[in-house]
Amino acid sequence: MTSIDFDAIPRARLPALLRAMPKAELHLHIEGSLEPELIFRLARRNGVALAYPSVEALRAAYAFTDLQSFLDIYYAGASVLLKEEDFFDLGWAYFERAAADNIVHAEIFFDPQTHTARGVTIGAVIQGLSHACRRAHAELGISAKLILCFLRHLSEDDALATLDAALPYRHHFIGVGLDSGERGNPPEKFARVFARARAAGLHLVAHAGEEGPPEYIRAALDVLGAERIDHGVRCTDDPDLVERLARERTPLTVCPLSNVKLCVFPTLADHNLPALLGAGLCATINSDDPAYFGGYLNQNFVETFAALPQLSARDAYRLARNSFEASFAPAEDKARWIAALDHAFAHA
Repeated sequence: MTSIDFDAIPRARLPALLRAMPKAELHLHIEGSLEPELIFRLARRNGVALAYPSVEALRAAYAFTDLQSFLDIYYAGASVLLKEEDFFDLGWAYFERAAADNIVHAEIFFDPQTHTARGVTIGAVIQGLSHACRRAHAELGISAKLILCFLRHLSEDDALATLDAALPYRHHFIGVGLDSGERGNPPEKFARVFARARAAGLHLVAHAGEEGPPEYIRAALDVLGAERIDHGVRCTDDPDLVERLARERTPLTVCPLSNVKLCVFPTLADHNLPALLGAGLCATINSDDPAYFGGYLNQNFVETFAALPQLSARDAYRLARNSFEASFAPAEDKARWIAALDHAFAHA
């Protein structure tokens, strides 16, 4: 921890500081950044008929009772993504918002099975997104990497076939993850595909402990070999697991607005982020599926800190620093970003 005098930073200064501080985003589903306006533009370009008559009608449908009700409309929205240029446009739209939020590094999830099941080639998905990552680095100064996620409601054989199809594009992505409906789809179901990904030198992350029990977090660590746990908020149901996560510095990519939108917590004021930080866990804040859940990364920070007044400037610094330390970026990049973070707080 740096020698910054956090107590000298007035709470009234926090919202501006949260927005201005450099940060990384480690839990962002690129398909979940597909705004209704872009859905309609791509639908017109590709001749796709939508079930909603207007942007307003589609946005009004974003009322979810649980993860599955969200996923139903999420997959319907993705139907407009058909060509490489569509995936580029999707990625670039996110990066423009990321730059406005002072995100300097993003590790972005994408779901190829959502698209290949509709006849889209995996090359179109990966190359379109990779083009957006390269342009973001060149024009916006954002470091961006891709993580291929398997849909856990599908079979492991489907995941294995997806990995095989993706490996010719191995140089475009740095890792694999596991997402979609958690209930009834334990990590153990994907042991073989994660072993194969590990053998290919890929980083490993997995969603666990969002709606699923703490046992899913343990299985993601012990069976899959996950280096990071996406969500992980249910860990507090198991004190021994919390102690282990703190001891091993296993990062948790927490998504506050998503957790409320999907009824994991009733309100932001009920969120357990202060408990996670208080237990010494390497928690980070992320936006998950921001087009659907009401906010990109800065919105998550500002609303969370407003709802949880016990969170301080020291916590803001720790969350941002955790995001760099938990990333898969090179050590020299992490050091540069942390130095910029120190500067932001020293001059707050």
